Amino acid sequence: MFDFYLDCLIKILLAFAAGFILGLERKSRQRDVGMRTLILICISASMLSILSDYISKEIGSADNARLAAGVVSGIGFLGAGVIMKTGFNIKGLTSAAIIWADATIGLCIGEGLFIPSFILVFICVVSLLALEKVESLWFPAGSTKFLHLTFKTETLDMLRLGEVIQKYGFYIKDVNLSKSDELMQTVVEYRVMAPRINDYTDFIQSLNTVAKLSEFSIGELNKAI
Repeated sequence: MFDFYLDCLIKILLAFAAGFILGLERKSRQRDVGMRTLILICISASMLSILSDYISKEIGSADNARLAAGVVSGIGFLGAGVIMKTGFNIKGLTSAAIIWADATIGLCIGEGLFIPSFILVFICVVSLLALEKVESLWFPAGSTKFLHLTFKTETLDMLRLGEVIQKYGFYIKDVNLSKSDELMQTVVEYRVMAPRINDYTDFIQSLNTVAKLSEFSIGELNKAI
């Protein structure tokens, strides 16, 4: 039985590594699906594969395996209910993944796979708590927002402006530029992945070094502040 548990541990850890690598690639491209979500999905799928194989070999019944598959399909609808799209941002993916992982753990406990189940619980907790700090450290940009800037100048150094914005952890996705000769001003609107910060004082001061800033707002579409 020790060999079985060791095999489970190796498979789950390999699934963890695969989910981490894929999640790292997604976050590096500033996609909504992150490391924790893909890790939870990957380790849960691995555990479900172990469970299906265990049922077939130990119990010798395909009915139980079909029952487990039905539970997984049903829990998917529950998970989909917590996913919400707000503007350009998608929220609830990790919550949906943990619901699926929770169903997987419950199925495994029901079949008597206690040690693999608690291995999965431990890795899920590590993924949710520790990797949140890793994501914040490596990929500070969190959600898509609109950055509206109005400068009192007609000659704006866009290259320097972009450098200042990126210096503060913003990832520029799109930009719109308009000028007014009458008002002697330049309006720049960015769609950015914004870092999780609440105080923009230093950021605004740095923007003023590029040109005189007369208007600043940042927020979701139609909810700029």
